[in-house]
Amino acid sequence: MSSERRTEQIPPGQPGGRSGTRQIPLTPPAWLLRGLRPSRTPVPWAAVVRAGIALAAPLAVGFALDEPEYGALVSMGALSGVIGDTADAYRMRILNIAVPQLFGAVGVALGTLVFGRGWLAVGVLTLIALVSGMISSIGTVASVSGLLLLLNAVVGAGLPLPEPWWTAPLLLATGGLFVLALSLLGWPLRGRQPERAAVAACYRALADALEAAGRPAYEERRLEVTQALNHAYDLVLGRRARDHGRNPSLVRIVAQLNVLVPLVDAAPAAHLSGRPLPPEVPAAVRELARAVEEEHTGEPALELPPPHGPSQRAVDKALRYAATIVYQDEPDSYNIDDRLGRPAALRVRAQRAVRDMALSGASWRYGLRLALCIGLAQSLVSLVPVERSYWVALTVTFILKPDFGSVFSRAVLRALGTAVGLVLAAAVLSEVPRGWWDVPVMVVLAALIPAFSVKGYAFQTAAITPVILLLSDQLNHQGFDLIRPRLLDSLIGCAITLVAGYLLWPESWHTRIGDRLADAVEDSARYVERAFSVPDTTDVDQAAARTARLHARRRIYRELSGVRSEFQRALTEPPPTGARAAAWWPLVVAVERIVDATTAARVRVNHGVAPPAPEDVAVVTAELRGLAEGVRTNRNPGGVRAAPLPAGAEDSVLAPLHQEVAAARAIATEH
Repeated sequence: MSSERRTEQIPPGQPGGRSGTRQIPLTPPAWLLRGLRPSRTPVPWAAVVRAGIALAAPLAVGFALDEPEYGALVSMGALSGVIGDTADAYRMRILNIAVPQLFGAVGVALGTLVFGRGWLAVGVLTLIALVSGMISSIGTVASVSGLLLLLNAVVGAGLPLPEPWWTAPLLLATGGLFVLALSLLGWPLRGRQPERAAVAACYRALADALEAAGRPAYEERRLEVTQALNHAYDLVLGRRARDHGRNPSLVRIVAQLNVLVPLVDAAPAAHLSGRPLPPEVPAAVRELARAVEEEHTGEPALELPPPHGPSQRAVDKALRYAATIVYQDEPDSYNIDDRLGRPAALRVRAQRAVRDMALSGASWRYGLRLALCIGLAQSLVSLVPVERSYWVALTVTFILKPDFGSVFSRAVLRALGTAVGLVLAAAVLSEVPRGWWDVPVMVVLAALIPAFSVKGYAFQTAAITPVILLLSDQLNHQGFDLIRPRLLDSLIGCAITLVAGYLLWPESWHTRIGDRLADAVEDSARYVERAFSVPDTTDVDQAAARTARLHARRRIYRELSGVRSEFQRALTEPPPTGARAAAWWPLVVAVERIVDATTAARVRVNHGVAPPAPEDVAVVTAELRGLAEGVRTNRNPGGVRAAPLPAGAEDSVLAPLHQEVAAARAIATEH
């Protein structure tokens, strides 16, 4: 583990090193610091207000009706709704909040039915954990649904809930639906504002990238463009799948997003030219962002300087065309290219997702890992004659939350976050009288959940822990006495997860990041082939080739975004996983530059530069496939061997691409 150190003199001959000094760590390891570093994501203030109201109001109603247990259960349901309230578009909020509530209601019902049943509770919760882990591979909504299915089952099996059995599911669902109602209050006034804001954010991110073209800051700005495009396409095409592309307002939004693609393609060419663009260009793109967000129409008034060279001509042409579409009142819905393809119907996608889940080895492995950990935790709670609480299985559930993040770092961060949250809960339970004073306290604590959740996992844990403790205290009435046992239970849950959910699984030590990177390199080779394939002479064939190139470009950039995210997660692991990810990281950046250079070369060809010879393209793709094979067969970069540049490569439009490939191979051969 790498960390800053200081040296201390020690007597010669004593243990500590041949030089008579020993090293004493002063800072935590780098992988832990990465997890503790707060994200720069802005605080979602609207969600903060909703959370405060959603969790405190049911508690107040419960006190007013002299049924605090019922109010606490409704607030627990609202807590799950707050956790799932992460979507921008209003229709997506319905899916993100309502669907998980259904799974949560099923989970708490099953948990209530096996409360105090010993081996039966162990078996049922283990089976629920298997299903929860498997469905997490389907997508974001399924991940939250799997979390609530297991989380509520653990709560139902561990806490004495009101009778009859259907009372708790009904109250929890009521709390979740209350959050949904609060989140949809602005729909009549801001119906399509989230989609417009997402598309406008793409324009602003691109303006920043164009402003940084030719400068070192471009690489980071380009990543922000990719992330903004991924988010906007997911948001817009998700709605288009339901509206079938015939909603006039939605057609206009799709057109404004699609017309940005040629301008995005031109950005790498402008950057690789080495000359900054005139300031009028990014200013014009920012003006288009404002027009998108405020729905301006009319005639565009662009004041751009004359372009110089193929790269600036590409930017100028794409920008003028984008301005025409942005200000157009009613784009033709039958002539709007769909850059990613319209999604299939929801029923078809659901069937496909379930089939893929059932046949996926990764899905089964994750489900079995979660089932093993929950089985052990629930066995300890239900069968061992030592006072343990549902908090052990709850801790396992949160650490192995249905996604494929870093198990080790989540366990460590969970322990740290829980400790901080328990300190806050201890202060509240010891100083605040039980009763109506819990309502204003809950307003504050609940508001911290969305504010802290965007900053990182440890921060989210610290915010959620006191809320759960205060709500559960309304059900078991243990008060301050539950603080120390809950800390011990959390540490036991973390230990179970680290041993049974991390150390015992080979994939924890033999990560697939090398294979994933090799796949990305192979995809970049196919992208080069697609970018410079020679279509037939007919207009139809040329249009089809152009559309295929656009699809390939979006796929490769999205794939690289996923690779980068996976590597960033791996960097939070301790050695050997974190060390291996750090060794390969420069190559991830190099592959992104290769894709940029390919896009830039294609843009230059489109604007007058001679296309490359097929032999030149074949040389580049062969080099990339050789690099992919080297990455796949070597655990560390030192095993990959470089090949010399072909003769005459410096005179081709692919010269920058050759240089990037050579740089990637040089990175891969460094020891």
